[in-house]
Amino acid sequence: MGGKTTKSAWRAQGQGCMSNCMNSLLSIACMEFSNGEPGSYNFDDGRIVFSPHGPRMQYNKISTDQMELNSAEGYIKFKAQWTSAPPLPEAEISEINHWRQVLYDAGFIGAYPNGIGFGNISARPGDSVGFIISGSATGNLPTLDARHYCTVTRTEAAQNTVWCEGPIVASSESMSHAAVYTECPEARAVVHAHHRQWWARLLHRIPTTRPEVAYGSPEMAEEIVRLLRETELRRSGIFVTEGHEEGIFALGRTLKEAAKRLINLR
Repeated sequence: MGGKTTKSAWRAQGQGCMSNCMNSLLSIACMEFSNGEPGSYNFDDGRIVFSPHGPRMQYNKISTDQMELNSAEGYIKFKAQWTSAPPLPEAEISEINHWRQVLYDAGFIGAYPNGIGFGNISARPGDSVGFIISGSATGNLPTLDARHYCTVTRTEAAQNTVWCEGPIVASSESMSHAAVYTECPEARAVVHAHHRQWWARLLHRIPTTRPEVAYGSPEMAEEIVRLLRETELRRSGIFVTEGHEEGIFALGRTLKEAAKRLINLR
């Protein structure tokens, strides 16, 4: 492409690519910059800055341009206290990965023509406080494996912070998944999907979040708690997000139950 691309042209033409690329860089940061040494990974005007400090790694977006990109789908809005760790054993992710593939094949998880991915899935095994979730910027991938999942060990909505460990940073919707598990102990699985047709049909016919509530935010977590307390959501297990166009959430006592709530819409 000839000439120098302006900042406004870059935003218009490549915002989706930038979003996915920046998130993907997080997943390889410890290999490329630290040789496995734990530390803090900060984005500073397009540069990854590594600072050794101990067993935790903090992911922050601190440049003006990156903060503006927060409106792009799939871009992490919370502060992620991420500990790099080996992938989970295959046996621990086989079921979640199976249902993620089913949902991808059905079009509830995938990517838009501009390359921006959508959709994520989580499961809370046994009596665990934490949960396994697909990683950031994985919605556009046709298949996943253990490298694409991590464990969320703690969330603090008031601090807008998520603690996670694994080979990849947790999904941008981790705060929303955590809200379901905290408020609804019987839920063992959550799926966040996108589907324009069914979103439009279900809007305001089933539990629906307020239009001003943004995805992946502490406010969304609070809104999900409100729906669980004030509507039929705990029984129906499905709701839509008015302020997050095309967004549909399903929850269930099993991964199969959560996934089937979406698949049976067709």
